[in-house]
Amino acid sequence: MSKALFDKYGGFKSVSRVVMAFYDKILDSDQVGDYFDDIDMPKLIDHQTKFISSLLGGPVSYSDERLRRAHASLDLTHEDFDEVSRLLSETLAEHDFTPQDIDTVISEIEARRTCILSTGRS
Repeated sequence: MSKALFDKYGGFKSVSRVVMAFYDKILDSDQVGDYFDDIDMPKLIDHQTKFISSLLGGPVSYSDERLRRAHASLDLTHEDFDEVSRLLSETLAEHDFTPQDIDTVISEIEARRTCILSTGRS
């Protein structure tokens, strides 16, 4: 993917605003909010800003192995993944991402489902 989406939506500064709004939704979620009770949120938001930037074609990359390590101890389910994906879609829409661009980002996230979820969970 070219840098088109990263640049189109304003680079790191704009992605950072999207990620902060996204985590406001995450923390309010009955489905996944509890996963973040003891998390260093500024550090997580920094990492997530870089990750989302990479999905938009920005200058950062995350390996599948890094995603596996980051999520290995969480025991996430498909329902958890779906909730996070839904909340990200909603947040992107609120930040004026086009439906096509939202689909592109969610497709990139979906392609990493098996890296993020624990093996054997449904």
